[in-house]
Amino acid sequence: TGAHEVITTIMLNLIAMRLVDYLLRNPPVQKPGRADPISQSVLPSAELPKLLDWIDPNLRVHAGIILVIAAVFFVYWLLFRTTRGFEFRAAGSNPEAARYAGMKSGMIIVMVMATAGALAGLAGANQVLGVLGRASPGFSGGAGFDAIAVALLGRSHPVGVLLAGLLFGALQAGGREMQVEAGVSIDLISIIQALVIVFMAAPTLVRATIPWVFRREAGR
Repeated sequence: TGAHEVITTIMLNLIAMRLVDYLLRNPPVQKPGRADPISQSVLPSAELPKLLDWIDPNLRVHAGIILVIAAVFFVYWLLFRTTRGFEFRAAGSNPEAARYAGMKSGMIIVMVMATAGALAGLAGANQVLGVLGRASPGFSGGAGFDAIAVALLGRSHPVGVLLAGLLFGALQAGGREMQVEAGVSIDLISIIQALVIVFMAAPTLVRATIPWVFRREAGR
């Protein structure tokens, strides 16, 4: 259709949510005795172990963080150390040029989307197995939209995304604590996140709105 993949996948969110809702309302996924869409509780043997409960039982840091770091290294290796990763980056930067170079851009895009979906599923599994203990519609709490901002801040680089994710996670966790302890509105954290995104996108926006300034600087 020519539409950006971010827009099309956001439009598919409702379909995915309804599919999850359907699965959670049917056995053997649905919790027995419940009419609302909610899964059975995760078995203790399937829960991700807590890593810092010996320091404070209230700390919810679990083994999922190890999986995240492993995923970051895997994606870095895939993108920058393999031929397939080069094809991914080439097709993402310029699909037409990649096609002229003999790459199957359509198939590459499908593979990239499948890989991204697998990583998103890993993130959801971390949340269910490590924090919530069960699945329900909307359990992600808008994490997908936050991920767009994290990817922008991390410049779409695996290591940058990891650092940006830690920053956003610290802001959100700190915001909830500040709201409870100091009465600071959690909306302030949303404003800070928005300002970070604006400052990161500002050079591109300025270059797009007043391109003659950059052309004049380049001609000197």
